[in-house]
Amino acid sequence: MEIREEVKADLHKRLRRIEGQVRGIQAMLEEDRECRDIVTQLAAATKALEQVGFKMLASGLASCLENPEKSAAEGYSLDVVEKMFLKLS
Repeated sequence: MEIREEVKADLHKRLRRIEGQVRGIQAMLEEDRECRDIVTQLAAATKALEQVGFKMLASGLASCLENPEKSAAEGYSLDVVEKMFLKLS
């Protein structure tokens, strides 16, 4: 499954931002911050990771639809891609 370069660049940017969020959560634990504040940040990081996954799969799905025979030969039939989407939900 091919992912366009501009999408990869966006995914890398998002993942770096999430990495910063996770470091912030670690710091919050060390600082004994309120549980509700930590949970809020955990939820935000989780949502951001889900968005990375959906964006990546959406880009890959577009590639699969453009060339279904090639995608199926690479092991990415529409059924396989659908199962990948369901794993994220």
